[in-house]
Order: sequence, then C-alpha cells, then structure tokens
Amino acid sequence: MEAGAGSSSAKLVAACVIGGIVLGASVVALHLAGPVAIPALPPVDALRRRFRRGRRRPVRVYMDGCFDMMHYGHCNALRQARALGDELIVGVVSDHEITANKGPPVTPLHERLIMVRAVKWVHDVIPDAPYAITEDFMNKLFNEYNIDYIIHGDDPCLLPDGTDAYALAKKVGRFKQIKRTEGVSTTDIVGRMLLCVRERSASDSHNHSSLQRQFSHGHGQKIDDSGSGSGTRISHFLPTSRRIVQFSNSRGPGPDSRIVYIDGAFDLFHAGHVEILRLARELGDFLLVGIHTDQTISSTRGPHRPIMNLHERSLSVLACRYVDEVIIGAPWDVSKDMITTFNISLVVHGTIAENMDFMKDDLNPYAVPRAMGIYRRLESPLDITTSTIIRRIVANHEAYQKRNEKKEASEKKYYDSKSFVNGE
Repeated sequence: MEAGAGSSSAKLVAACVIGGIVLGASVVALHLAGPVAIPALPPVDALRRRFRRGRRRPVRVYMDGCFDMMHYGHCNALRQARALGDELIVGVVSDHEITANKGPPVTPLHERLIMVRAVKWVHDVIPDAPYAITEDFMNKLFNEYNIDYIIHGDDPCLLPDGTDAYALAKKVGRFKQIKRTEGVSTTDIVGRMLLCVRERSASDSHNHSSLQRQFSHGHGQKIDDSGSGSGTRISHFLPTSRRIVQFSNSRGPGPDSRIVYIDGAFDLFHAGHVEILRLARELGDFLLVGIHTDQTISSTRGPHRPIMNLHERSLSVLACRYVDEVIIGAPWDVSKDMITTFNISLVVHGTIAENMDFMKDDLNPYAVPRAMGIYRRLESPLDITTSTIIRRIVANHEAYQKRNEKKEASEKKYYDSKSFVNGE
C-alpha cells in the first residue's frame, strides 16, 4: 500500500514540473517575440455603415405644385409619383409665387400644407417651394434632400416667359413623367363655382335644374352664359372601378377594432374636412366615412350643390391618410341596422357644418346613435366650410375669371393636341 502511494505521488510531482516548464517556456517565447496585436472589434458606426451598404437606399422622388383647392386629380398625381419611388417628397409653392405666375390662390399656404400632408402617399413636404425649379434649388433637392427624380404630369408647365419649368431636370436626365388625371383641374372647379354664382343670380329655374343635373351626372357639355364666348367645362370625370381600387386601402377592421363613423357631403374637400377626420380617427382604430349622394345634398343645401359629384368626392376622401374606408352614397339617417352591419362603436360630427338646423329637428339623423349613447360632437379645429371656399371665389370674382380664361385656353390646347400616355 505504501509503495503504491509513493509511486502515485512521484507521478503527480513529475507532471507538475513538466507543466511548469512548458508554461515558462511559452512565456519566454512570447516575451522574445514582442507584443501580439489582438484584433479589435469594429466600432458601432462602422457596423452601421456596413449594414446600410447591404441594404438598397430608398428611391426618393420629388413632385411640386400649387395644390390650390386640392382635388382627386392632385391626389392621383401624387399616387402615381409615389409609385415611381419609395419616398415621395412634395414641394408646395408659396402664395407669392402662385400670384406672380398664375394669379391669386383660392386657398392660402397653411391650408394647402394641411391638405398635402394628409395625402396618404406623401412622405414629407417642403413649404414655400419655388414655382420654377432653378439650378440652385435643383442641386438642393439632389444634395440635401437626396432626391433621385423630379416628377411632373404630361401636361406642359410653362413659365410666364414661355419656357419649360422643368427644363433643367430634363437636361440632367433626372425627370420622370406621369399621366395627367382626366376630367378635373383647379381651373375646371373654379369655373364650376363661377358658373354657379352666375346661375344663382339668374331667375330662370330651368337653368338652375339643368346646372344641378350636370353637376350630379358629370355631363361634359360646355355652357356659355356670359356672352364672352368662353365655356366652362362641367365634370369630364369618368369613374372606373380600377381607380377606386387604386385609392382604396386593402385592409379592413380587425375583430376587436373600435370603428368610428362620420358622414357628410365633403364637397370641395378642404382643410376643415381633413382636420375633423384627423380628430375622428384618433378616437378609434378604424375610421369609416359616409359620403352622401348628390340628391341628398341638393335637397338639404340647395339646387346648386354639390359642386363635385359623388364619385369625385369619394376619391378625395379615400386619398386622406386618416380614412380607412368609405360608404359611397351613405344614407342620411344613421340606423340601428347600419350600426350593427358595420360594427360601429362611435358616431361623431363636427361643430362646424354648412347647416346645423337638422340637429333641432325631430327627424335628427343621429337620433339612434344618440339614444344608444354612442354619439359625440367634436370641436371642429378650423372654421372652414364649402361655402367659405365659394365666398373666396365670389369676393375676387374678376381676378379668378381672368385667370380661368387664360388657363382654359392653355387646357384646350393641351386636350386638342394630347396623345396617349401610358400610366396608372
């Protein structure tokens, strides 16, 4: 036993001695060889740069405009522009620049900014953009805003001296063209209102009813009751199911979504509409908007309304980022069946409207949701109605008449010489 124990102890001592010799030799070798550089981890910024290089930089496109009395044609242009890139940056021309190049705007800059920012295809906005893209501004777009392409419609945009406003962008190969939306322009809409004003002053009831029929059905006759020989184009808009799908959202409400409902005419869709829709959307997860028929509006607001027909108004509302879904031709009364069908949690209405007299009537359209305890009035952020826009036109009637006559001539030239442009 003792002999075996002595042998084991000797082996252990020998192993320790040999291990010590090896370790010592290693230390001596490292010392003689000098310091060994241990590779450092790359800094966080370097890792981020490598990660970014591995991803494709988003294509940023720029489109500018006056966006005066913004309508579904503007929205469709922005939709097409966004389809040409990943991020759409929109320049909104200043009031001063519009006045100098086209005549006075109907809607001031702050209202136009609200409208453009609310379009669901817009990523960011540049206020006070110049009417003509100068070389300095173009370089700013490319270098500071990282813009890849400048976009405009196929209709010519000429400066007062007759030159192309986008000549520089075309020269450097950074210009892309989209298809102009058929059947609408700010000139056209202003013309409708000017015609409406002239018709209201006439005593011929036949003219009144004729005007309303044309607004409601989108007839394209030219009407000339001014004696000047210039006709005002009534809606040429040709609604298609594809256009409605392009503007619509592909998602519906979830099973537990809080669905908020708001209805109205939404005629001459303006900043007041946008702001009340924004507030309504904040009250739930899904905003359902009911748009009344032309006949309903005419019966409640007079034979000269609406200015825009049902399909035109529907597209303008659908383009708003706060809206999830619309009912095209919503009923005047909000019924129990409708609330159940759409699983509506809350019905809202603003404090600013064309006519609030219906709230005093026994036949209140919101009687059912009020009885159910799901009705709420929202304080409207802006004191703007469709009549506000019309009053602005009337107040500056002569200036807008001259502006329209000039624009109608250029639009007629465009339509007479236009050719097919492939676009969505």
